[in-house]
Amino acid sequence: MNFGGTLRLNKFACFTLVFVLFVIIYWRSGGSAYPSDQSDLINLRTLLMGAIRAAERGGVQVQAGAHQDLNIQSKGKTKEGANDVVTDADYASHCAMYYSLLKTFPKVTVVSEEHSKDDHKCMEQEPLDVETVAPENDLIRFLNDEMVLTRDVTIWIDPLDATQEYTEGLYKYVTTMACVAVRGVPIIGVIHYPFAKKTVWGWVTKTSSNNLVMNKHFPDHIHHPRVVVSRSHPGNVEQVAKNAFGPNTTVTSAAGAGYKVTEVVNGTYDVYLHVTAIKKWDICAGDAIAKTKLGKMTNSKGELINYAADSPVKVTDGLLVTLNDHDYYLSKMPTVMAGLH
Repeated sequence: MNFGGTLRLNKFACFTLVFVLFVIIYWRSGGSAYPSDQSDLINLRTLLMGAIRAAERGGVQVQAGAHQDLNIQSKGKTKEGANDVVTDADYASHCAMYYSLLKTFPKVTVVSEEHSKDDHKCMEQEPLDVETVAPENDLIRFLNDEMVLTRDVTIWIDPLDATQEYTEGLYKYVTTMACVAVRGVPIIGVIHYPFAKKTVWGWVTKTSSNNLVMNKHFPDHIHHPRVVVSRSHPGNVEQVAKNAFGPNTTVTSAAGAGYKVTEVVNGTYDVYLHVTAIKKWDICAGDAIAKTKLGKMTNSKGELINYAADSPVKVTDGLLVTLNDHDYYLSKMPTVMAGLH
């Protein structure tokens, strides 16, 4: 009898053990958010370092191009009639950024504004150094690793933002940008200023570069907001801003979506407003940085922007970026925006 009782106990113990092992195997394979094959995972902290290095590598080409024949060409006219220019520096920066990212993260989808003139030469790009942290970004070393599925990641790059101003020597507006989106949500944004030798970045829910300062909120600014708008693709945005936010609105034109978002985050302006079409490589990095500082970027309908690789590259319903009071400013938009369509 004792033998039989012992046998029943062992059967139960064996069943329990097998069940636990099954659960562990299931969790680590198809039943888990992450597969057991670690090659299908990628580290967001490594992607942050890669995005910084890629933007800086592109910036080297942008700086070098300023001292050479720009070879200015036109990609055509925008809907509003503005000339959409491109230079050899745009292509050189694309070559440096796009192919170095592919060399470093071969399984990740990278979307760029430009294309390559010489694919063979571009393929010679060296992989990015994603291990060495520059002193100004030392805090990255203390961030925890965070793994995501490689197939969920899209990197959007703008090899040269504010090309028109670049051709005019207005270098303060010029940036190179990289953005990491996961399942269409911007998570990491990097905006590099080649001529100021400055890089700003943000990792949503984590932290941002030390040169992004959280400014005091002034609620009374809603009665006299400082609005920044596009210099080269304005449409009738100045009139839209004053119609929406009131006659005491101050409207300033500036170039480069990256520059304008950074100035909102740093507190120079309260609102970045755009009413014409804009491409996602222009805004993805800024979107992530604004989110890192608890700001918000939406279209004029209040919809968040999807940065999945298979989504349309254009945002056609305007753009509203704020650090504070987003819902208030958004509530002023429907009537004036309706008049644009």
